[in-house]
Amino acid sequence: MSALLEVSGVSVSFDGFKALNNLSFSIGKSELRAVIGPNGAGKTTFMDVVTGKTRPDEGRILWGEPPVSLLGKSESAIAVAGVGRKFQRPTVFEDQSVQDNLMMALSKPRTPFSVLTFKPASVDYARIKELAEVIGLSAELGRKSGELSHGQKQWLEIGMLLAQEPKLLLVDEPAAGMTTAEREKTTRILRDAARDRAVVVVEHDMDFVRKLDCKVTVLHEGSVLAEGSLDHVTGNKDVIEVYLGR
Repeated sequence: MSALLEVSGVSVSFDGFKALNNLSFSIGKSELRAVIGPNGAGKTTFMDVVTGKTRPDEGRILWGEPPVSLLGKSESAIAVAGVGRKFQRPTVFEDQSVQDNLMMALSKPRTPFSVLTFKPASVDYARIKELAEVIGLSAELGRKSGELSHGQKQWLEIGMLLAQEPKLLLVDEPAAGMTTAEREKTTRILRDAARDRAVVVVEHDMDFVRKLDCKVTVLHEGSVLAEGSLDHVTGNKDVIEVYLGR
């Protein structure tokens, strides 16, 4: 399987602290991956370097086919190239309806003139309906986003990212603060999303990671400590020592 994203030998230091240390990571075009590790393992910095928020001290980040370097590209250019990121705390336009949030997120030309003159067509409404079904908010399209539950806001933000047609979706702790039913639904949404794109989920909750049923990458001190199924990595003696604390 050819890699959609390949991170090779990437290191990042902040005031002498090495947040990433010769990190190498790759993911295929239609793959779901969980990234776990203790606080300070480098999970957030990993997402920051992929999205262009942080520039590494060394290493390379190759994207797409044929592969091109993401180094030196702006956050907006990387987003346009197909990398979408969802932070832990949902950020939606709370005074706007669910439908309006999804409509604003659709993959469309974003010049100032096009934004001012944009008029939704039937194909746009059809896409909104499709997205709402994917994230389970079909009955909430006319509702203000600020009235949604925490879990529903998380789903809406995932829907807004999917509306941009990303090739890679980076999701930070999506299960945090959710009910059991919401977590189950979030699992289905992410697994469905990975059918035609790469999805990386950074998560602390091992029960949620188990339900994702995917390959797991364990980070420790800015490097990959282990990779494989959840049972495989949690049985690794190094992981047991540094991650599980036993």
